[in-house]
Amino acid sequence: MHESIMLKDPKFDDIRPYYEEEIPAAMQRIASCELFPLLSSFVYPDKPIEEVRRRVASFTSTRAFQHDTMYQVNEQIIKRSITSFTCSGLERLDPNKQYLYISNHRDIVLDACLLQYFFVKNGFETTEITFGANLMINPTVVDIGKSNKMFRVERPGGNLKDFYKSSLHLSEYIRHTIREKKRSVWIAQRNGRTKNGIDSTDQGIIKMFCMSDSGDKIRAIDDLHIVPVAVSYEWESCDVLKALELYESQFRKYTKKPGEDLNSIITGILQPKGRIHFALCKPITTAELTVYEHQTRNEYHKSVAHLIDKRINSAYRLYPNNYIAHDMLYGSSRHAHMYTKAEYDAFVKRLDLLDKYDTCDMDRLKEIFISIYANPVENV
Repeated sequence: MHESIMLKDPKFDDIRPYYEEEIPAAMQRIASCELFPLLSSFVYPDKPIEEVRRRVASFTSTRAFQHDTMYQVNEQIIKRSITSFTCSGLERLDPNKQYLYISNHRDIVLDACLLQYFFVKNGFETTEITFGANLMINPTVVDIGKSNKMFRVERPGGNLKDFYKSSLHLSEYIRHTIREKKRSVWIAQRNGRTKNGIDSTDQGIIKMFCMSDSGDKIRAIDDLHIVPVAVSYEWESCDVLKALELYESQFRKYTKKPGEDLNSIITGILQPKGRIHFALCKPITTAELTVYEHQTRNEYHKSVAHLIDKRINSAYRLYPNNYIAHDMLYGSSRHAHMYTKAEYDAFVKRLDLLDKYDTCDMDRLKEIFISIYANPVENV
């Protein structure tokens, strides 16, 4: 169904996903792009490329694209790199209600992508998804993203006035999407992925949500129907790359290298991840928010962020790797009953991946790597 004219607010044209009538042209561009043979071979490995090209070019709606091709994308990711994919908490949600899903952020693409797959499998509508401007790598990525209900989010820059304007714009769009368009939204709890294994909600995100309803701080959050989401990876996505970034950040301000985001996306998709669990936590309630009504705005933003953190941390699923790493980091056997020798040996073997970075202080690099897995034990 095409969106009504009332919902096509031109002030959001710079960040919004594609409208339904823009989908056919986007599908034609995707089907004819130079990356298509590679994408086709991954998503439909048993089908001739021309058949896949015709299939993709025939889609005329976001729903058709998501329920066919994107569903297959996730099926292939799960088949090739995930040993178990589970999700809990769907019974807490009303399929006829819109929510703001606030998730811990461990993988650039998969945190949101796999959740959409779960929604499709269970008859829920997919959400709109934040899409970092830094990830708009080329026109094909933009077409795929905006055809998947992704909307553009600017990274903070040096100009405070511009950052304020973009934050207000984003806040207005999220509220417009949930309240007017009647669509749910997915957003990460912070700007950028968690690198060190410590998930925490940026209170600046909460402040941003409130910017579009400055009159009543309780209503500003309550109207968004926040659902915290905890995603847990047995093998941390891009663990080696994250350890290297944290290592380098000890000595200088970290600057991304050309193509780094694309490399992280591909690594996250292809790297074996073992078990993955998503927990849809209990929605934040009006009663919980009104406890903070006498707080200053800054205190309120901090309290709401803390409330989300409590939900995510309590729902985070620890795996043997986390207990192994915690014992290794602190030289103890406190959690030895939580893992087997084979699981311990597998984790030690993974540390061998760091050996080729021999220009680093290897002891320090391995300590950082182990900490990525160990830190969640302290939070849960």
